[in-house]
Amino acid sequence: MSARGREGRRVVVTGMAGLCALGTGWAEVREGLRGGRSGVQRVPAFAALEGLRTELGAPCAFERPASWPRKATRSMGRVAQLAVRATELALAEAGLEPDALRDGGTGIAYGSTSGSPPDLVAYGRAFGVDGSAKGVTPTEYLRAMSHTCAANVAAFFGVRGRIVPTTSACTSGSQAIGYGYEAIRFGRATRMLCGGAEELHPIEAAVFDLLFAASTRNAEPGATPRPFDAGRDGLVVGEGAATVVLEERERARARGAPILAEILGYGTNCDGGHLTAPDAAGMEAVMRLALDDARLAAGDVGYVSAHATATDLGDVAEAEATRRVYGARVPVSSLKGHLGHTLGACGALEAWLTIASLREGWVPPTRNLDDVDPRCAGLDHVQAAPRRLAAEIAASHNFAFGGINTALLLRVGNH
Repeated sequence: MSARGREGRRVVVTGMAGLCALGTGWAEVREGLRGGRSGVQRVPAFAALEGLRTELGAPCAFERPASWPRKATRSMGRVAQLAVRATELALAEAGLEPDALRDGGTGIAYGSTSGSPPDLVAYGRAFGVDGSAKGVTPTEYLRAMSHTCAANVAAFFGVRGRIVPTTSACTSGSQAIGYGYEAIRFGRATRMLCGGAEELHPIEAAVFDLLFAASTRNAEPGATPRPFDAGRDGLVVGEGAATVVLEERERARARGAPILAEILGYGTNCDGGHLTAPDAAGMEAVMRLALDDARLAAGDVGYVSAHATATDLGDVAEAEATRRVYGARVPVSSLKGHLGHTLGACGALEAWLTIASLREGWVPPTRNLDDVDPRCAGLDHVQAAPRRLAAEIAASHNFAFGGINTALLLRVGNH
């Protein structure tokens, strides 16, 4: 393996946690992944909407902790609550108390597709339909604003360093980790709380439904989505959040922190073309950017966590890009068949779960991948069951509307 040759500080993961349709925390989610469970179900609120073809989603069984003070939660919609809960759990694993976060050296990079959808709907109805501001409250705006996750995490934990909101749809979580990594690497912060969150709402399902990109297997929710499968018919939106605590390596070691993984490299770019059409060239380029940033060769990578949402053209473009960079040697799988597409949360959730599973020497399969689409062939797809794998370095890829692409390179273990 090539040495880490770039200038700058080394960045490690000292805490990580999340919640999704399979549960809260690694123990619950691990059980669901090992058992091949699907979090997808029929959502009555979707089924009740006239004109919406998809009735499927992957909701999170989350309730706001009773211990949270009401004053702190008034500005939080559900999406911010998910972000704060994931961060609370990650900080506990990192062994960090609130006082350690208030020195100005700790920052936040956090994102979601949007603010809390119910509050966005309330604003739209008040000003666009009713033509009246009567009944609209300032706290609704705080819940609806695009940086609600980052701002509420900062307020809840008293963080006084830099805040980097990432609102880039399906790359929100991965860009947050990448920006946190860069902030520490180049000396702008000593610690960053990074992640993504998404709240389940018909707005998100409708976007993909209107593009004919949402699954309509409403009678068999467990059979969809089907990433890379010849019978896939679209994605299923999901809900959740994940946070990773990043620290400068020497400071983490000095305080005796658990070192769970290291961020070796990060790449992000833009296709600069169509806002919704996938571009294999842009995907390939971002994978190579991350390898170059880490000073690694493709042969150093032992596992690829694929974005693979189960859309027709998106999966084909991603498979093509992955083949060009990694060939057929590296095991590849997607978590979307288990969790649905958690949009702004997916990059953070997938980084967390990739690190957690590889630390135990296995990787999850692509659920529902029974018959590989010939256009997605030529890869070492992990199918049917978890695979034992002693890989040290993994790549995690995510792609978003707007042609935004990200790639993270992660090394598991204490180095």
